[in-house]
Amino acid sequence: ERSLALHPYQIFLTLILASITVLFLAFSVAFVYTRIAADMPAISLPGIFFFNTLILIGSSLAMLNAKKSYLNDKTEQYQLSLLIAIILTFLFMVLQYIGWRELFSREIFIDTDNSSSYLYLISGLHFAHVIAGLPFLIQFLITARVKMKEPVSVLIYFSDPMKRLKLRLLTIYWHFLDILWIYLVLFFYLNYLIQGE
Repeated sequence: ERSLALHPYQIFLTLILASITVLFLAFSVAFVYTRIAADMPAISLPGIFFFNTLILIGSSLAMLNAKKSYLNDKTEQYQLSLLIAIILTFLFMVLQYIGWRELFSREIFIDTDNSSSYLYLISGLHFAHVIAGLPFLIQFLITARVKMKEPVSVLIYFSDPMKRLKLRLLTIYWHFLDILWIYLVLFFYLNYLIQGE
């Protein structure tokens, strides 16, 4: 695994995460500046946004367990953990849509004001990054189901250093999305609290 530490995949993921971080920080600063300059009201987040935080944390923990199961050669637990991560990710996406629908019911649309525009833009971008990672997660599960049917193929699967690297990088990406979502929820929530004072 050490020989793969500076693998191009590792460098590529680092650049992607750095770019995403800068993008969301830039939007955060722009949101605060625009809201203060235009004296726009902050938006109270739907409660489901906070519940979705727990769903993402659960998905992240499932990925962590999948990685541990892979390292310990636990086939069934590895596949089950990947499946749980996928189910929780789909649940997050459905609940996110419901959260947006709740905003619609409060007549808060993307073009209502600058605050709502930034809320939809930032949460939508996070949603897009979740969708971008999902195919890789599904591919891992499908590959595991196809290639882990007999002892020899299981041994080959678990001893593949490239697979170990890709799983580690995917786990890092999932943890990153989790941390990013927690930041976004806290960011909008604190903006609402500060303005309320």
